[in-house]
Amino acid sequence: MRRLGSWMIAAGLACVAALGLTACAHARLDAAESRYADFLDAAGAIDTIDSGIVHTVDGRDRAHWARQYDAAAAALAGMLGRIAAGDDAGSRRSLAAMQAGLAYRQARADTHEATCADAPRADLSPDQLSGALYACFSSIGDSIAFEGETHARISVLQQLEHAAPAARRRALFLALSPLWRAVNGDNSASSPYRRLVAARAPRMQATILNAEAALGIPRGAGEAWLIAALEAWRAASPGDPIEPWDFRHSYAQGARAVEACAPVEAVRDANARFFSDLGAPIDALNVIQDVGRRPGMSPVDFADFTTTGRMVEGAWRPATIRVSVVLDSGGLGASAELAHEFGHVAHFAAMRARPSLLLPDDLTTVVEAIADVTAWSVYEPSWQARYLGCASAAADGRRARLGPVMLDIAWGLFEMRMADDPSRDPNRVWTEITEAHLNIVPHPELSWWAVRGQLVDEPGYMTNYAFGAFVTADLRQRIRSRIGAFDAGNAQWYAETSAGLFHHGGTLAPADLLGGYLGRPVRPDALLDDIRALQAP
Repeated sequence: MRRLGSWMIAAGLACVAALGLTACAHARLDAAESRYADFLDAAGAIDTIDSGIVHTVDGRDRAHWARQYDAAAAALAGMLGRIAAGDDAGSRRSLAAMQAGLAYRQARADTHEATCADAPRADLSPDQLSGALYACFSSIGDSIAFEGETHARISVLQQLEHAAPAARRRALFLALSPLWRAVNGDNSASSPYRRLVAARAPRMQATILNAEAALGIPRGAGEAWLIAALEAWRAASPGDPIEPWDFRHSYAQGARAVEACAPVEAVRDANARFFSDLGAPIDALNVIQDVGRRPGMSPVDFADFTTTGRMVEGAWRPATIRVSVVLDSGGLGASAELAHEFGHVAHFAAMRARPSLLLPDDLTTVVEAIADVTAWSVYEPSWQARYLGCASAAADGRRARLGPVMLDIAWGLFEMRMADDPSRDPNRVWTEITEAHLNIVPHPELSWWAVRGQLVDEPGYMTNYAFGAFVTADLRQRIRSRIGAFDAGNAQWYAETSAGLFHHGGTLAPADLLGGYLGRPVRPDALLDDIRALQAP
């Protein structure tokens, strides 16, 4: 050990003598970047193999990738501690991203063995508790019993948009209650969710601040944007209060209008044709598709790198991207989910950033917002007519699109308030928000907010969707101004978005990336105007 330390000191002195202090720091950072790319590739390969969709990645089995992961993690732990990034903002950003990425992966390794049955245990670490609660979304959420059959959670939520009569919607809604109880127990202060929030409050607050910073808005000002959007929705949604099991049905006339044209296979075909028409054919994006329903699938839809895009022996090696979507029913909700996740795929495939800055934490809001640029197109009559062969009225499509956005904004506000005071009763926090802003009948006895896996996998994450809606509306407006309409396809879309947004990855700070493309900071106006248009006759 002493000998290794002496060698490291000697090597460090030699580096300074040969290159100078700044150049030496950059050389160490570059070396760490190469190791970090190895680390990301190994982690992504392991996750992909563990998902069960493939047995090998690049012809190598899990044992190979596990050895690569351990070696890269050990090397990084030593390398990152010896780098001083100095005054170079880009280097500081890269170093911080690698440190955070390494810590995040190592912390998550602690969650893999947790099961839903473990969630009530008081001796779990926060990471173990998060893992246990997330497991509930598979063991319970993928097996919702209703009318003699089992349904995936996502399918149940989509069915609430279509089910009739109201008594059947109520029964379908309450079929989710075993999941609520697993997450929030009896809603006492010792419930699994409340213990998790109490432990994760500082991290939740940091996630929320990152989301605000991505928009370039003052710290703490984001809540006003969320409330403004919810108030605009409330003003555009008069009438008597709605039961929670009726809320999704109330905004989904546009989805019901095209239901007969959107079976599962039609939805898959529509998604493939849409991205091809955008200049981003899925077959050219080097993607592993895990779309459908099978045992072992993630209960939360996502896209992520299996292996990163990077330079290998002087040539660019394209990324391999995995997309996972639970799809066992059709409809506009399923279409939008596919368009969202494949929006991620198109984004990731176009990235040309250094490994540490592919997906730094502060880019998350922008990443989610960009994916909804394509997802929102699904609700436009032009998309529906071209890809499904039938279409809803424009006003109905708008409301069907904005209803889920309002729920995401409500969840974002919910997480902001829970992070601010983790001792609060989450049922009452949710009830206050949904009664005041969504005109939903109060049911503080029900933990019906507990249907999103992000709430337990990474508390605070829902704010990325909430703030991201403002970015999505602004970006869609800007893209249309540059290339014209794209909801029914536009071959210029991928070249435009890749050059202006995608290829940067996280090289630029999010507010700078958005400001550079928009020509100004993000504003709430585009989304607020979109919501207010619901009031038009």
